[in-house]
Amino acid sequence: MKREKTKNLIDIKDLSKKDIDDLIKVANDIIQHKEKYSHKCDGKILATLFFEPSTRTRLSFESAMLRLGGKVLGFSESSSSSTAKGETLADTIQVVSGYSDIIAMRHPKEGAPVVAANHSMVPIINAGDGGHNHPTQTLTDLLTISREKKKLDNLTIGLCGDLKFGRTIHSLITAMSRYKNTKFILISPDELKIPDYIKTEVLEKNNVEYVETNNIEEYMSELDILYMTRVQKERFFNEADYVRLKDYYILDKHKLSTAKKDLCILHPLPRVNEIATEVDGDSRAKYFEQAYNGVYIRMALILSLLEVE
Repeated sequence: MKREKTKNLIDIKDLSKKDIDDLIKVANDIIQHKEKYSHKCDGKILATLFFEPSTRTRLSFESAMLRLGGKVLGFSESSSSSTAKGETLADTIQVVSGYSDIIAMRHPKEGAPVVAANHSMVPIINAGDGGHNHPTQTLTDLLTISREKKKLDNLTIGLCGDLKFGRTIHSLITAMSRYKNTKFILISPDELKIPDYIKTEVLEKNNVEYVETNNIEEYMSELDILYMTRVQKERFFNEADYVRLKDYYILDKHKLSTAKKDLCILHPLPRVNEIATEVDGDSRAKYFEQAYNGVYIRMALILSLLEVE
């Protein structure tokens, strides 16, 4: 069965700046008027196909659909799907799109959501593909920054940790490069520096100012946003390299001593030990609010892709 052309979210670049601003507007309205949206997706089904482990992303998608009045089906690991028997991704998507109205999919292989979109009869949402993209996490980040800073331009953003494999980082840079006077401080060990294609095709192409450093404290006093990330064990082929780099940066109260009083500290979670628990009580720590915001922006996205008024 061939589907009609429909909207998907594969890459944050699929959304215009206006699209993003509109989604943030709807998400803020949902936060203020939850009851107004509680039956918007009655009779609709979301399929969550997670070929890679996830807690926050999968559950926030499921929470989003349930809060809209819809239902959810799916699986949380590839071993519980027919791909374990050798079924192709294309066939899985073809079948599941006949069971559902919209699909959120996470996959360890870069580009898998594009394959899915080509074989689906319903909208596909990329819930993370390898080290490539994670557009709904970026929408979550943008909603959080917007709510905390009341703006998305004129910000200096520190990105710290695994900038090489961090799909949340790649998507966030792409999105924030559209806003005026954004400056990035890229903080990482040499082995985990931002990929060259991000520098040339996104930062330099859009004339976005950036600095690379391996010292988290050097630019701390300049930052409006500090986005911490974990070093991802699952992206390493060599265990020794992971062990050597996993504790390279640990944010604690001492490192925050020169930071602005209105600094916003973010983290896509899960956290391992790159943010000390003593920071959790700091009023600048916003990573749990960030996780909560993920539900509301995903509610807005589901409504948009399903074209629900």
